[in-house]
Amino acid sequence: MDLTWYDELTDERAGAVSDLLAEAERADGVAPVGEAVRLRMRPGARGSAHLLARSDDGALVGYAHVDLHGDADGNKVAELAVHPAHRRRGVGTALARAVAERAEPLRVWAHGDQVAARELAAALGFRKVRELRRMRMSLEAELPAPRLPDGVRLRAFEPGRDEAAVVHVNHRAFSWHPEQGAMSVEDLQRKQEEPWFDAKGFLLAVDAEDRLLGFHWTKAHDQRLGEVYVVGVDPDAQGGGLGRALTLAGLAHLRDSGLREVMLYVESDNAPAVRVYTKLGFTVWDADVQYAQ
Repeated sequence: MDLTWYDELTDERAGAVSDLLAEAERADGVAPVGEAVRLRMRPGARGSAHLLARSDDGALVGYAHVDLHGDADGNKVAELAVHPAHRRRGVGTALARAVAERAEPLRVWAHGDQVAARELAAALGFRKVRELRRMRMSLEAELPAPRLPDGVRLRAFEPGRDEAAVVHVNHRAFSWHPEQGAMSVEDLQRKQEEPWFDAKGFLLAVDAEDRLLGFHWTKAHDQRLGEVYVVGVDPDAQGGGLGRALTLAGLAHLRDSGLREVMLYVESDNAPAVRVYTKLGFTVWDADVQYAQ
């Protein structure tokens, strides 16, 4: 087996990796890497190390991505996948060891908390340090009407105008979050290029002077499933029910767009958020787990 690192992927290599990731998702029922990795697979993307594992006949059998920028806590972050037809042959072990040699301190995501990932983590001395739950609910039930605080109104995000304000509020709202708190204007602009981006589903809560207080960025995965992508409220505007109102307004938008289900991600140790979503009707779907060596 050959392991080769690349600073960026050509179109041909990115296509081969995408095919491998699709096969892994079909086999496991969950995507093996997150959205951020797929954005970094594009030619010209910077800040990544891509590890490709090939068999003796040249077939791509495994892939690992390392975010060299890391999270807000200074950890390099890795995600990996093995082609279903080449599992239980040491590919995952080889990828994980190579990544551990390349990046330190290191965190590794295991999407869906698969048994094989847990076994590999235990064998290599990795411990579970974080759990990101995925919750979902039906949009066919009646939703409470959102109640905005006095003097607050909702409007849609305007590309080219609102990026800096959203990033500012996002940093304040998620200063504690390893990934979300690090979002830049450039990151936001890149996501506007994604086919799922819809400015009408990016709801901003503003005061009488149009100052941003909070936002609910929704996402449609397909014709049935939507996502509470990000809900962020400026700390100075918290405590008055704005977060709940924004959440309900976004859910109503997804429902009115014809979607039937909605999902979201929430940290397992964020008890207040878990309580809010549970009261709205969300239940746990599955979880992504992060390991540290």
